[in-house]
Amino acid sequence: MTDPVSGLAVYLVGGAVRDELLGLEVKDRDWVVVGSTPEEMAARGFRPVGRDFPVFLHPDTQEEYALARTERKTAPGYHGFAFHSDPDVTLDEDLRRRDLTINAMARDADGALVDPWGGLADLEARQLRHVSPAFSEDPVRVLRTARFAARFHEQGFRVADETLALMRGMVADGEVDTLVAERVWQELSLALERPGASVFVSVLRECEALAVLLPEVDVLFGVPQTPRYHPEVDTGVHVLLSLDAADRDGLDAMERFAVLLHDLGKGLTPESELPRHIGHEHRGLAPVDALCDRLRAPKAWRRLARVVCEYHLMLHRLETLRPATVLRMLEGMDAFRRPEIVAAFGRCCRCDQRGRTGFEDADYPQAGRLLQYLAAAQSVDTAAVAAETRERGKGNNAIAESIRRARVAAIAAMK
Repeated sequence: MTDPVSGLAVYLVGGAVRDELLGLEVKDRDWVVVGSTPEEMAARGFRPVGRDFPVFLHPDTQEEYALARTERKTAPGYHGFAFHSDPDVTLDEDLRRRDLTINAMARDADGALVDPWGGLADLEARQLRHVSPAFSEDPVRVLRTARFAARFHEQGFRVADETLALMRGMVADGEVDTLVAERVWQELSLALERPGASVFVSVLRECEALAVLLPEVDVLFGVPQTPRYHPEVDTGVHVLLSLDAADRDGLDAMERFAVLLHDLGKGLTPESELPRHIGHEHRGLAPVDALCDRLRAPKAWRRLARVVCEYHLMLHRLETLRPATVLRMLEGMDAFRRPEIVAAFGRCCRCDQRGRTGFEDADYPQAGRLLQYLAAAQSVDTAAVAAETRERGKGNNAIAESIRRARVAAIAAMK
């Protein structure tokens, strides 16, 4: 069988080249084809999948092969582009339309590096630099650059000053306002999947996009807390430290999201009450819901974020709570129907506790203790309690109360 790419000018491009040069595992490979047409690609057995421009799947490997293309800005926002694909489009022109120089390198069929825009030099200098002024035409690139800064922060990468200035200009020009919820959520959730979420937030704040995209988080910076409990003082800094703790503890993306949102209520504390934040755990539920509504966050993500926001202070002082209060907390987080939420809740609260200057390695037995209380409450034979209550001629309300009393007693026996 004839090789589908035989005779084509094919180049490996983008992230695969970048990661190989960084010594990282290459998971996905993308290819650019120069000098071909959609008709020729189809004749060779490639399956078209591109909606806006010609992209094809290899008939055997299923890897993506895109025809070399250029793009032209036609309207505000990330949808406002016209794409031009033609056999005359060169590889250099195709690479020029990409976001960052480290993503604008290629390898030819012999493995030789093609680097017309200085990607290798920026890779060695650990710089995230835009390829051309056309970077400012696509607001998604603000989010992507912040995400790359987070992804590669451990390798020492930082956003180049001129790129950061360009990003600020995009915010000032209103380009970031055009981003739809789905794209913001896509980039945010991707950033939360890996360590470095605090860097993602910090870069967005540095270019002033955080106030547009996550205003509920942005307002936390500069809000003081009581130094006795929070030596770092600044609430926004505390959130970043909590995200760093989440990295150290290996939390997943949904849990990192809850950590990001756990103190939103402190952004609403009346100035006359500062630096105390009495009731912030309840005050924070409204901004949690507003952010989740706006970004259309999955229900499970919202549920955990609300639980962490509302109950994190209660878990911190778990051993001072009465057994009945512990049960109300478990009921409030729907722990008897969704017991898995308790462990996730505990992990998030531990990061809140450790997200403070000087408390990075603080012990947090409360998380494990709450799981023990849940197990004790779950051990109650609710069917037997219901049957015994029914035998006494009592109805459903009495049965529910009897089960609650039995669960409280089980929790009390553990204290």
